[in-house]
Amino acid sequence: MASHRVLFIGGTGVISSACVAESVAKGWEVTILNRGTSTTHPAHPDAEALTADVRDAAAVSRAVGAREFDVVVDFLSFTPDQVQQQLDQFARRTGQYVFISSASAYQTPPSRLPVTESTPLRNPFWQYSRDKIACEDLLVRAYRDDELPMTVVRPSHTYDHTLPPFEGRWTTIERMRQGKEVLVHGDGTSLWTITHHTDFARAFVGLLGRREAIGEAFHITGDEAPSWNRIYADIAEAAGVEPRLVHVPSDAVAAADEEFGASLLGDKAHTMVFDNSKIRSLVPGWHATVPFRQGAQEIVDWHDADPARRTVDAELDALYDRLVAAHRV
Repeated sequence: MASHRVLFIGGTGVISSACVAESVAKGWEVTILNRGTSTTHPAHPDAEALTADVRDAAAVSRAVGAREFDVVVDFLSFTPDQVQQQLDQFARRTGQYVFISSASAYQTPPSRLPVTESTPLRNPFWQYSRDKIACEDLLVRAYRDDELPMTVVRPSHTYDHTLPPFEGRWTTIERMRQGKEVLVHGDGTSLWTITHHTDFARAFVGLLGRREAIGEAFHITGDEAPSWNRIYADIAEAAGVEPRLVHVPSDAVAAADEEFGASLLGDKAHTMVFDNSKIRSLVPGWHATVPFRQGAQEIVDWHDADPARRTVDAELDALYDRLVAAHRV
């Protein structure tokens, strides 16, 4: 395995950093390509780090040189033109191109649960998701017409210690600690699959270099789907407080803040539960092992370790004030 080479376009993000670490642990020779600016997820010490703005094709060419890879994993393409740029660069020098899509690309709201990989892709609410669908369409055509050795992976809501699962990140937890009311979209009872990045990574690395994965799409998600009320309660418990929850319709949030609302109506407002049978068919025995209650404590502990991490979005905080005041029972 040590002779197998994988390039991560990205490699220092919430999900990709865990995938890099797991790839190194499994014996892959790992190269990462990014701007080298992450302050929360430094480059893995056992990975080769190449520095370039991935949107600059000439800079990428200079950084990568004549290297070839068994696998190229693209965490940083979000639109078809960005995907095409990476294909122009790497399609002829890798045995597998892995595109990181999104589970938000699935039919929203879903017509049936659990969601499987055959669930249609359609999201009329969120441009981010529609762009990911367009990227997948490009890759399917390239696989069909040009035999591109591609694999699509769709993460659901994947987090780590740096990433509270709320808009504004730490802002909501700070409100809890100050005794303020916090906004929960809808009635808080919709179920939400939430995945620790190390759980994702253990399954993901099992797809690398696998002929059986070529031309296929997989989602990788946790097996836990707590309600949003429970997610807020777990975070509050970790923070040592009793939460004061105010339920606000997602439509009302969207009316007050279009971008925030799109991420709710196009994703978080709907119950999403996934069938992970397909990834388990290639990675037998895999299952998620980190419950969100543990992850919530990791989030709070990491932020408490350095006051500079506990930043509050003042504009969003004020929006929360207005919305909870308007919808307080």
